[in-house]
Amino acid sequence: MNADANHPARAGGSDAASEGPALFRPFNLGRLTLDNRIVVSPMCQYSADDGRANDWHLSHLVSMGLSGASLVMIEATAVERLGRITHGCLGLYDEGCETALARVLAACRKYTRAKYGIQIGHAGRKGSAHVPWKGGAALGSSDQPWETAAPSALPFTAGWHTPKALDRDGLTRVRDAFVAAAQRALRLDIEVVELHGAHGYLLHEFFSPISNTREDAYGGSRENRMRFPLEVAQAVREVWPAGRPLGMRISGSDWMDGGATVEDAVVFAEKLKALGLDYVCVSSGGIDPKARIAVGPGYQVAFAREVKRRTGIATRAVGMIVEPKQAESVIASGDADLVAFARAILDDPRWGWHAADILGGEVKYAPQYDRVHPTVWPGSRLARPGAPGPKKVAW
Repeated sequence: MNADANHPARAGGSDAASEGPALFRPFNLGRLTLDNRIVVSPMCQYSADDGRANDWHLSHLVSMGLSGASLVMIEATAVERLGRITHGCLGLYDEGCETALARVLAACRKYTRAKYGIQIGHAGRKGSAHVPWKGGAALGSSDQPWETAAPSALPFTAGWHTPKALDRDGLTRVRDAFVAAAQRALRLDIEVVELHGAHGYLLHEFFSPISNTREDAYGGSRENRMRFPLEVAQAVREVWPAGRPLGMRISGSDWMDGGATVEDAVVFAEKLKALGLDYVCVSSGGIDPKARIAVGPGYQVAFAREVKRRTGIATRAVGMIVEPKQAESVIASGDADLVAFARAILDDPRWGWHAADILGGEVKYAPQYDRVHPTVWPGSRLARPGAPGPKKVAW
């Protein structure tokens, strides 16, 4: 991929403004062309039936596909049953999981134009927990808990299960589970696979010195702490076809003294790029509840900017990006190539439509919803007075 050709600050030079808003310019990720730079972030729904997707996921993912985003990332999906966060987490670890997700994806493809990717991961020491609306704490003895696994036998926090430190057989099992999940995703014709290496889950646990105190080849130095996540990435890249985008969500900071930093993220991203990964999504936090995160508008964008500037890998920004003009600034300035939305798009499932209206961009509407397009519905001007409005685009 030619990164410069897709960089809004370099595409067309002084003529870039005539191409319309940067947020609505196409982008090539591997051999996949995205219609715009808007991505629906993977968001856990905690609503699966023993790892199986159901009607909730069908409704949710179709709705996200109608949002105006070019790419919808399916929620963090466990690569093994013991790798779930909660009993309600989605999985892709057996034929039943694959069959259930196939039904959901068939509806998504029938009713939306979005591309669909999937984030695959392992909860590590943060697994065996209650769903958030039941407190999110570790499962009790009467709640069907399971043994968790991690790089080191360190609980996430007081009151949580002490995980089993993965031995060589355990490392092989988990690596192979990532590979098997990617192969299932390929059979489902999912267009993007993303490895979850952030938010305090297993791959991040290896990467962070807060959770990794091993004394073997997988702990200690930064090179050693990166070793297992890189082995997983390499193994998945070997089975995930060239040209189909493969990425990883990584952590830009642990927000703790002695934790991983943006410098670690830069080195990690460079290694991932060398293995043939197509992009990174730069998030942060989640490794320890004692971390003090300075949350504010775009609070993680600086991490994405630094990774992109120093490695050249395609980069996605995420974190408290809410307003269309804010997202436009992230792309137009070259801070990131893509922007992912989570709670902002749950709050406004037509975020992409409204951003196009406000910024003067173009997005395709489903014909069933065509009557609310700003070119035919005067009420849109009451909702967004002064917006220049997009041109009419056929479905």
